[in-house]
Amino acid sequence: MRRLMSAARTLRSPAELVAAGLAPAERLAELEAVAARYAVAITPAMAELVQHSEPVARQFLPTAAELVQAPEERADPIGDDAFSPVEGIVHRYRDRVLLKANHACAVYCRFCFRREMVGPDGVRPLSGAQLDAAMGYVAAHPEIWEVIVTGGDPLILSPRRLADITARLSAIAHVKIIRFHSRVPVVDPGRITPQLVQALKVPGKTTWLALHANHADELAPAAVEACARIIDAGIPMVGQTVLLKGINDEAAVLEALFRRFVELRIKPYYLHQADLAPGTGHVRTSLAEGQALMRELRGAVSGLCQPTYVLDIPGGHGKAPVGPCYVADGEVEDPNGVRHAYPPAGG
Repeated sequence: MRRLMSAARTLRSPAELVAAGLAPAERLAELEAVAARYAVAITPAMAELVQHSEPVARQFLPTAAELVQAPEERADPIGDDAFSPVEGIVHRYRDRVLLKANHACAVYCRFCFRREMVGPDGVRPLSGAQLDAAMGYVAAHPEIWEVIVTGGDPLILSPRRLADITARLSAIAHVKIIRFHSRVPVVDPGRITPQLVQALKVPGKTTWLALHANHADELAPAAVEACARIIDAGIPMVGQTVLLKGINDEAAVLEALFRRFVELRIKPYYLHQADLAPGTGHVRTSLAEGQALMRELRGAVSGLCQPTYVLDIPGGHGKAPVGPCYVADGEVEDPNGVRHAYPPAGG
């Protein structure tokens, strides 16, 4: 267990991590080498959890393993760039687009699939003209039913800027769903003020919020309260989780997280296979390991607690469900591993 000094502000450098007691001084040089390539930020809320939870610490504390890049890893592991018709828009699927309003986050996960473009030295936030062009693209494509506001993390924007985005989307008649993807309710829960929550809602549209959390330890009391403020305002929430070696790659750990999500009125949505981002091989499991975990969960926990296990196929080919298959050769496998003919013989 780490002996931690209370962090009053976000820690953004290895020297600050050492001074706060989150990293040993003898590792300063190697951590500075990591920070020279990938952004570092740990909020006070997460700094507090790091001293109590090794799974939380492994998500946010840099390590020299990040400097080891495998041949199959790539800067744009899910192929966003090929589907970006204008700056800030990714249009991979017919009825929905990503709107990447900014490229900064409250914290920087050590496995981020956009790690080459986020942070203070990453892609700049959209200018006024670029945002105008992005909104113009959405308005010009009537097949777009849903806009997913992501980044970076959109909830680090001020309520005024968020309200401007939602108001502009509300003026586009064919857009019916506005979905925000964020880690802020967990990593910086104090930002979830009534003013910010109100900025996410506009008349005539349905707002959803997808929360990224990977371990039940992240759902501390302040995070629980932040999520309740969102849900009580009429904004439904879903949970997204990345399968990570040494963090949540045990069935009991995933079960605890997914049960906690449901208890908090958050529906587990996706369990993501970790993407082939540079320097992330030390936290990536195999597909076979993920499938085995999903088999353990099937039947052991309520269907409400079951996300879809998915892989974003490298090269921009989209998400595919990669969970275990229970049907083969005219037989169906039950949760206990017993196979049954279907339809049954003899009626």
